[in-house]
Amino acid sequence: MDGLTDFKRLCVHTMTVKRWALAEAIEGFRAAGIPGITVWRQHLEPQGAKESGRMLRDSGIEVVSLCRGGFFPAQSAADRAKALDDNRRAIDEAAAIGAPLIVLVSGAVPGMPLAESRKQIADGIAAVVPYAEAAGVRLAIEPLHPMYAGDRCAVNTLRQANDLAEELDTPVVGVTVDVYHLWWDPDLESQIRRAGPRIFSFHVCDWRCPTRDLLNDRGVMGEGCIPIRKIRQWVDDTGYNGFIEVEIFSDEHWAEDPHVLLERIKTSYIEHV
Repeated sequence: MDGLTDFKRLCVHTMTVKRWALAEAIEGFRAAGIPGITVWRQHLEPQGAKESGRMLRDSGIEVVSLCRGGFFPAQSAADRAKALDDNRRAIDEAAAIGAPLIVLVSGAVPGMPLAESRKQIADGIAAVVPYAEAAGVRLAIEPLHPMYAGDRCAVNTLRQANDLAEELDTPVVGVTVDVYHLWWDPDLESQIRRAGPRIFSFHVCDWRCPTRDLLNDRGVMGEGCIPIRKIRQWVDDTGYNGFIEVEIFSDEHWAEDPHVLLERIKTSYIEHV
């Protein structure tokens, strides 16, 4: 339980405190004693990746990952090429801020057959692997809940992500386990076991019942129905001992004072993770 009765493994995404700029997030996380940060790319934009990297290094907070790359499928070759260029920029940004990992939301195109989207995803990741290898940045395929299959991500189960990672067969490609997207899957325990050392990151929040919005109504751990502690134990049983990342999209929680939200996250982390 080391790191679970304290905060040694706790990481919070900048998207969880969306209203804060990067400097405010750094200050708030330090004040709250949160040791890990996952940075969303929009939080780099105002000051650029180079200055963001300086700020993060000076903070003493560990940069866990950069969100997000991906979105590979497109109807035209030109748009697919643009997606590859954007992913290479993301790799450059990750290297600049000291992030060892980029989380990939693989993408989907409305009206495109899922098989074609998945082929383009595999081709897209394969195309940027050499660039990631050269930069020393790993890529984590994050399966998203099937409700996003038509327009956001055509990789929807951990089995699919494992299949893709195994097909690509490189140490720089692994998977992200996010309880919000995967808790419903009857194969989840066996697929976590299968993923093993390919688990590069682990995200937590909760699924509200009822869910009021399909994108922006995630709960703090303990506010919903996900068996978070059980899934965390399955992940830890593989040998994973990395950060546990709190990623919350919530109009309700974004409206709160982020300082108050961070204290609630810390309490719920101890009680429910």
